[in-house]
Amino acid sequence: MTNMDMSQYLGAFLDEATDQLKNLNELLLAAEQNQRDMGIINEIFRVAHTFKGMSATMGFDRMAALTHAMEDLLGLARSGEHLINSDDVDLLFKCLDSLTEMVDTIRGGGSDKTVETEGLLEGLHRRVHKIEEHPDGTGGTESESLELTPQEREWVQEAKVQGMSVFELHVTLDSYCLLKAARSYMVVTRMGELGELIKTQPGVEDLEREAFNQEFWVYVATHETPEKLQTVAAGISEVKSVEVRPVAFDDRGGLSIEAMTITLESEEEEEDVAEREAPEAAEVKSGQPAAAAASAAAPSAPAAAAKKSSRTVRVDIGRLDKLMNLVGELVIGRARIERLALEARIKAFDEPLSQLGRISGEIQELVTKLRMVPVSMVFDRLPRLVRDLSRQMGKEVKLEVEGRETELDRTVIDEIGDPMVHLLRNSLDHGLESPEVREKNGKPREGTITVAAYQEGNGVIIEVQDDGKGIDTAKVRAKAVERGIVSAEQAQLMTDEEAIRLILLPGFSTVDVVTDLSGRGVGMDAVKNKVESLGGQFQVYSKAGEGTRVQVRLPLTLAIVLALLIRVGEETYAISLENVEETLLVQKKEIKYVHGTPVTTVRGEILSLSDLAGILSTEVDREGIEEHPVVVVRVGRDRSRIGFIVDDFVGQQEIVIKPLGKLLQKVKGVAGATILGDGNVALILDAASL
Repeated sequence: MTNMDMSQYLGAFLDEATDQLKNLNELLLAAEQNQRDMGIINEIFRVAHTFKGMSATMGFDRMAALTHAMEDLLGLARSGEHLINSDDVDLLFKCLDSLTEMVDTIRGGGSDKTVETEGLLEGLHRRVHKIEEHPDGTGGTESESLELTPQEREWVQEAKVQGMSVFELHVTLDSYCLLKAARSYMVVTRMGELGELIKTQPGVEDLEREAFNQEFWVYVATHETPEKLQTVAAGISEVKSVEVRPVAFDDRGGLSIEAMTITLESEEEEEDVAEREAPEAAEVKSGQPAAAAASAAAPSAPAAAAKKSSRTVRVDIGRLDKLMNLVGELVIGRARIERLALEARIKAFDEPLSQLGRISGEIQELVTKLRMVPVSMVFDRLPRLVRDLSRQMGKEVKLEVEGRETELDRTVIDEIGDPMVHLLRNSLDHGLESPEVREKNGKPREGTITVAAYQEGNGVIIEVQDDGKGIDTAKVRAKAVERGIVSAEQAQLMTDEEAIRLILLPGFSTVDVVTDLSGRGVGMDAVKNKVESLGGQFQVYSKAGEGTRVQVRLPLTLAIVLALLIRVGEETYAISLENVEETLLVQKKEIKYVHGTPVTTVRGEILSLSDLAGILSTEVDREGIEEHPVVVVRVGRDRSRIGFIVDDFVGQQEIVIKPLGKLLQKVKGVAGATILGDGNVALILDAASL
């Protein structure tokens, strides 16, 4: 391929390579948790093979050589000669990092040859050679050890006393099976009826959630013959094949799987698979089990369907920015025309304006959606980070992710990746204790970090919470006094909340030993500065012994929303209709005071009231007014109700949210500004922060 040809396709290659690497990252994490799932191994092999072909076509030989070496290792796992383990995944992740570095280097105008890969290639070759000399996979002849919990060992011992045999059933479902959870449940139930169920792999919860590809394993203690187990399992609809292997008792009461395998697969299915997947089947080694061979071919059908149905176009974000600005001007212009037509009372404008409103509304909705992307683009990077750091620090960590589908503007998404990494590092290094310390304190050995995202008002909240030791406020105060930030007297008078805020100061750290992970004092203040540069807010909550929660509030910097216009004093304000539940007219005599807080009763429920004039420091004269307009909004994760007293309802209108300048972006309760139909500027209120 000539240089001209290569430059023509380089952009498309880099975009596709980035997608493939992201996919590979997720698949490697899944493979480590589901080592026996051949569907995942086959998919990893397919991605590596595709990446190698793309790289070679574009002339990136070093990239192609590395992926080829990865294929050699994956091929052994794919053929059943080797059961992939954490050491393999570590090595493959290092390869993934090098491939990512190459893609970034090429994107910046460099060459893949500047990235060192000799060490990785040597490591891959050594690993492959060792496995070839001593195969340890499901296709070998040596027995495999099966890890059991203490409870499962107890069940095995009882089975041994009762003279039962234990069998492993390797069940493969049809590639077109839509109800995997139901089919796996039927297999597990039938096996439980024929004996005592020891365990499943993946676990029962994962089977119920369909967190597996097409394969799963069932271990059962029974007096029945393996042929009987096989016949019953294979008789269930959409079960493609069943392999039964006897499992021996070891000296410690555990189990080891013997080499003998009994396989049952219908002739009709074999012919069907052969007809559909012949090209893929040719790549499978002769020693590969039938189920693994079928799994190797499985991705081709959905991949072909996806290729056929995928019709997407990549657009530069700068073009979307310009398009969004033009749509914003269109909305403002339409609002002014509508106002002029209303004032001039020109009836002939009604129908054209209605049509213009409908068309411009559809355009703005589409453009807004084009810019919004799910936070999963950032969250999907976190499991790998947690895995690597927890292994480095010797901690047991479970990561829980909520709200992956929550959407944010693409520009904001691009900026919050590094802050999220900082927050996760802090939780892992400073927050969570070692497994031994957690056990001593009566906690589970495994710590939990929860990352959540949800929309609230005109913004999105992202929270990172851990169940660790919390922030030692006494240590924070002592460090602040030591560094001369506050005096000893000031530190003594500080509340815990004020002490916690000290960790947000530049360079502040309570860590005595600097490591590669943290302790350099560039974490929390860097996150805070980045969030505030995006017009957001940053808060830290902590309780000693229970954990820490960091909350990041990110506003929508530019969006078109339907808003309720209200008047407070002489000024007009806007509140997004997404937050407004209803509007009321409340009689002055119906307003009571509870501990100094005004409340009223609405349909038998108590509604707290707040006067917007007081919050906004606006002077109003309501002398003699017996009826007050009230806007009822819902705020917070619990969606609690509060009523804001205003002076008048102006109406509703589509508005363009414009970000405030740096001097005004920290004003409490104000999310942005907009230009109204009459040309005047109105502030947009953020009900949640009010």
